[in-house]
Amino acid sequence: MPEMSNHAPGSFCWAEVGTVGAAKSKAFYSELLGWKFDDRPAGDFGVYSIGQLRGRDICGMYELSPEMKKQGVPPHWMSYIAVKDADATCKRVSELGGTVIQGPFDVMDVGRMAVLADPTGAHFSIWGAKTHKGSGILGEPGAPCWFELATKGLDKAEAFYMKLFGWSLKKGNDGGVAYYEITNPGAPYPMGGMMELRKEHGPVPPHWTVYFMTNDVDGDASRAKRLGGQVFAPPMDIPRVGRFSVLADPAGASFAIFKLAETPTKPGKK
Repeated sequence: MPEMSNHAPGSFCWAEVGTVGAAKSKAFYSELLGWKFDDRPAGDFGVYSIGQLRGRDICGMYELSPEMKKQGVPPHWMSYIAVKDADATCKRVSELGGTVIQGPFDVMDVGRMAVLADPTGAHFSIWGAKTHKGSGILGEPGAPCWFELATKGLDKAEAFYMKLFGWSLKKGNDGGVAYYEITNPGAPYPMGGMMELRKEHGPVPPHWTVYFMTNDVDGDASRAKRLGGQVFAPPMDIPRVGRFSVLADPAGASFAIFKLAETPTKPGKK
């Protein structure tokens, strides 16, 4: 996929990890995904670290504040969706049964954002870009390549996101498991998926997972463990699609890695 300079409204445009022990997290992602970090002042927020590949911004990282820790916010990855108007989108979210957790608010001169929850409880953020457009590379090794919702109430989530962003969904049901591929209007390929949480997932709340492209799922899963991370789901194949593994960094924030099959179709389907 080519380098990105803009992101169409309704497309995933950024991902960031809120962490504890940012220095350790930086070392982990630098070794695992090849990022270099650019620390930038963020006003009252402190320091915001940008993970970069080839000099292009990829993802963000920040240290969870004492207040967030007191509230019980765990280390986590957050998925961002581009919008034209953050304020109008927040109003629409409320009308559709979602929740505005925080915002909308300005992030200095770089953009306007809000933290939201869909009707099933999965959190995501929206980004109205100003000087910072979002991820400069997608779909290449080390960069985000897929965004996936695991939820309790797939039909409710489908209705919410389709009305909010105009997404189209391709519904599959391989092996009796429903999986919906998400495509933004006008996009030539899907950017993510939705699936229902099942008993085998355990007591996991609805959530979005960020997938990062890799050239070696098995090797990177082993390396993540050596670097102090965890392997939540060992490397496994998605027939005719690719191979993936679900990991967590040393602070406990979960994410996934993915490699396309020899003859690729579409990533993310389980």
